[in-house]
Amino acid sequence: MAVQMGHMSVPKLPLSGITVVSLEQAVAAPYATRQLADLGARVIKVERPGGGDFARRYDTTVHGHSSYFVWLNRSKESLTLDLKDPRGLEILHRLLDDADVFVHNLAPGAVDRLGLATDTVTARRPRLIPCTISGYGTDGPWADRKSYDLLVQCQTGLVSLTGTPGETARVGISVADIAAGMYAYSGVLTALYTRATTGDAHPVEVSLFEALAEWMGQPANYTRYGGTQPPRLGTQHATIAPYGTFTAADGKDVLFSIQNEREWAVLCAEFLGDPGLTADPRFATGSDRVAHRAEVNAVVAERCARSDAAEILKDLEEMGIACAGVNDVAAFLDHPVLAARGRWREVGVPGATVQALLPPADLAGLPARMDPVPAAGEHTDAILAGLGRTPADIEALRADGVV
Repeated sequence: MAVQMGHMSVPKLPLSGITVVSLEQAVAAPYATRQLADLGARVIKVERPGGGDFARRYDTTVHGHSSYFVWLNRSKESLTLDLKDPRGLEILHRLLDDADVFVHNLAPGAVDRLGLATDTVTARRPRLIPCTISGYGTDGPWADRKSYDLLVQCQTGLVSLTGTPGETARVGISVADIAAGMYAYSGVLTALYTRATTGDAHPVEVSLFEALAEWMGQPANYTRYGGTQPPRLGTQHATIAPYGTFTAADGKDVLFSIQNEREWAVLCAEFLGDPGLTADPRFATGSDRVAHRAEVNAVVAERCARSDAAEILKDLEEMGIACAGVNDVAAFLDHPVLAARGRWREVGVPGATVQALLPPADLAGLPARMDPVPAAGEHTDAILAGLGRTPADIEALRADGVV
C-alpha cells in the first residue's frame, strides 16, 4: 500500500499505524524505540519537564546537542510530563489506552511506584505490549540494583577480555546498552508479529546483563571447557593466529586474518616467501599457531617491517587474504564504502542539521525514515490537543509544571 503525497507515491512503512509510548532515558530504550521509529512507528517519548531525558546533557558537541541524544532520538515526538502529578499520570494512561507498545527503562522500582507495572497496565489493555528494560532483571537478587553500561561490561567479564596483557579497558562504545536495545527491538517486533498472527500480546523483558551475557557466549565456552579464559592481547585475536595488527615500514598499522590452512599456505608462499613454514610442526594447525603465537608473529612482523602499509595491503588483497588499515574515527567518517553506497542523510536537530547513517537493514522498495530529532517537549501541545485538551487546559498544565 502506498501513501499519496502530491504527485508522489510514497510506500507505507512497515510499522505505520503502530504507536509506541516510551518512558525512556539514556541509551538502551531510546535505541530500541528509534529503530521502531525508523520502520514507521509513531514513537511518543515521555520526558521530564524542565530538561527532559538526561542524555540530552551528556555533551554538547553536535551543534550544542548531545552526540548520544542526536544518534538515538530522531523521528520521535517529545512530550513532557510530570508523572508524580496525578494529572500527568492520567495523560500517560490516556496515551497507553491507544498505544500498541509501552517501553520503559527507568530506575529499579520506578515504574511499579507509578502504578505502571506490566500486570497493571495490561489488565485493562490486553492488546498492549509492555517492554521492560532493566539492569539485572525484574526479579532475582540484583533486581533493585542500578546499572549502567560499564558496570555491566565489568560484571559479564567483558572488561577482563579487553585491553592489553598489562591493562584492562572498556569497550569504546556502549555495548551493553546497544545489546539490550537490539534485543528489546527484536523482542517487540516478535511480539507485534505474534499479536498479528495469534491475537495474543506477550510482554517483553530484557536486561542489560543478560543481553551482554549472550554476547559472551564464545569466551564463556572457552573458559568453562578449556580451564582458562582467553588472554587479553590488544588487537591480536585470542584464539586465531596470525590475526591482528602489524607495523609496516612507514609506521602505519595493517591488520589481517588467517582463517584456515589454505590461507596460511598462501601467506607462507606468497607473502612470507617461505613455503616450508607450512611443514613446521609449530605452525601446522590453527591451534599450533596460537600455541606458538610469539614465533608466528615474529616472522610476520619482520616481513611487514620491510614494506609500506599500502604495498602490504595491495599484496594481501591480491592473495585473497582479508586485510585492512586501522582507521581512526575521522577516517571512518570519510570511508569510501559509505560515500559510494550513499549511506549518509541529513537529519534535523533543533537549530541545525546533522549527517546521520541510514539504518543498516535495507528493505527493498521502502524509503528510510530520517525525521528530525525533537526538542524537549516539542510535541506536547499537539499530543495533548489530540487527546482533546483545549489551549486553556494545556496552558494551565504548563503553569503548574505538569508538562
